[in-house]
Order: sequence, then structure tokens, then C-alpha cells
Amino acid sequence: MSKLSILGLKLPSDPRWVDLASISLEDVLTDHAFCEQKAATSCISLIQRYPDRDRLVTELAPIVTEEWGHFRQVLAEMRKRGFALGRQRKDAYVNALQAHQIKGGRPDEVLLDRLLIFALIEARSCERFRLLSEGLEDEYLREFYRKFMVSEAGHYRLFIDLANEYLPEEMVRTRWQEWLKIEADIMHTLEVRGDRMH
Repeated sequence: MSKLSILGLKLPSDPRWVDLASISLEDVLTDHAFCEQKAATSCISLIQRYPDRDRLVTELAPIVTEEWGHFRQVLAEMRKRGFALGRQRKDAYVNALQAHQIKGGRPDEVLLDRLLIFALIEARSCERFRLLSEGLEDEYLREFYRKFMVSEAGHYRLFIDLANEYLPEEMVRTRWQEWLKIEADIMHTLEVRGDRMH
């Protein structure tokens, strides 16, 4: 079984991406920092919206701390290299995913889409971190990103598990397959940019 199929993703990243990222380290680290920040705030948003979902609250509370810790790690790495944290940029990948989210649906459909979008983002981030951990020339950064890869894989599984906790398994399975196709189509159409994590 390939590393991609373990994550469920249907389309691998363009192999040019890691080479482009390696020559745009300051930009890709800036984007990575903001991705970690947004991951923390997204978990906070889920907790605020679903305070009655006990497992969701319990499982995501430490993820908030972990993601914010990742933001601080990336920021420290940037400063060590003399890089400045640039401005946050629009995330075309996440925006494209959110455009396919069910609008005005039943509460269970809305919850499912939110959890599966987060699972997709974590899965794609895991794949990108793996590429960096294998493709960068900088040995320290390869190990740096290997640790992030392991963490994101766990987060991906958690969001899938939470979906199965609160929604019928068949409903989750069907919608997940729909989302995997949507995500592959998005990846196929997005410009390959080395200054973005996604």
C-alpha cells in the first residue's frame, strides 16, 4: 500500500513542488506558520460550535495547544535562519475546499463536512511534509518536517474518527469518497507554487 493510499488521497502532489519549495524556504515557512495558526483557531471554532460533543471537545483541546506549539516552532526556526514572518496569504486550496461545503444543510451534514475538510487538510499537509522530509537538502529541515508529518497523520485520523463517532459510518464513507474526488480535482487545477504549503 502506498503512502498516498494510506492517507486516502487520490492524487499525489506535483513532484516539482518540493524543488520549488526548497528555493522559497522563507515563503514556505511563513505559509506553514500561518497554516499551524489557522489549524489551532479552527479547532477552537469547532469546540465553540459543538460544546455538547464531549469527545470532540476532549480530543481537540490538546490539539489547539499542539498546533499553536507548532506555530511557535516554525517561527523559531524562521528567526534562527534570519527570516521574517511575512504577511498571511490567501489559501487557494482551503478556499476551494470550503466552496464545496454543504451550505444550509442539516446540522449533521454541516458537522460532517467540517470534520472531513479538516481531515483532508491534515492529510494533504502530511503528504507535503513527507515530501519535504525526503526531498530537502537541509538535513535538519528534513528531520524537522518528518516530525510534523507524523503529527499531521495523527490529526487526519482523529478527524475521521470523530466523524465516525457522531455520524453513521456509511454516511461518512460515502461523503469521504466524494470529498476525495473534489480534493483531487482541486489539486489538478491549482497552480504549483513553492511558496505555499498547499
